Amino acid sequence: MRLTRRTRRRTLAEEHHWRAQRADQPEPPSGQPLSLRLWRPGSHHPGPLTPAPENIAVLYRQLRKAFEDGKNEPGAADFYYGECEMRRHDHTGTPKSEGRLLWAYWLLSGYGLRASRAFTWLLATMSLTVLLLIGFGLPIHDPDPATTGTLKGSKISLNTSTPDPALDGGWSKRMTWARAEKAVRVAVNSVIFRSSGQNLTTPGTYIEMTSRLLEPTLLALAALAIRGRIKR
Repeated sequence: MRLTRRTRRRTLAEEHHWRAQRADQPEPPSGQPLSLRLWRPGSHHPGPLTPAPENIAVLYRQLRKAFEDGKNEPGAADFYYGECEMRRHDHTGTPKSEGRLLWAYWLLSGYGLRASRAFTWLLATMSLTVLLLIGFGLPIHDPDPATTGTLKGSKISLNTSTPDPALDGGWSKRMTWARAEKAVRVAVNSVIFRSSGQNLTTPGTYIEMTSRLLEPTLLALAALAIRGRIKR
């Protein structure tokens, strides 16, 4: 069953008609008002005259261009969102690879226009990073350097080495506030591409590398969304 709840953004009547048809939403009985939470079906709904996504995308693109030419970029934001939505739902004119990219762009940040969505993903990613580091990335004890030496006649040769961080012990030793604090520090540093300098196990190193790729991207998408709404 498809959702019929309408969006709060400014939308064209053509998109209302297409979404109402796609959701199999019936026309309300004569004289009965339609709920504001539903899409508005067209007078010919359902029928072959309902415009397709590729046609609606053209209308949104023209409106967006007109607003941008008038230096009203915040006003063009909803039309850009509608254009991307129709391109995402267009399974004939939009290549599959482009459709997948649009789907990911929509999911992560609402096409760079939904800062709350990007911040939600950022917080979720940081929380997951912290949990993974506590469970698998941080060693129970920081490795201590060991110095060994050899004596040859009157000469002493010293060699200092640090063993690789190792994770041993049960979950009771892993789930501690001290380890949580270290994990939070690693996650926060990852947002700005910084290394925490914390000793990590091999899985922890890969967890930090992944977070240093994902988290700044989500922060940039959130900043892009805010800029798109306030730019003049």
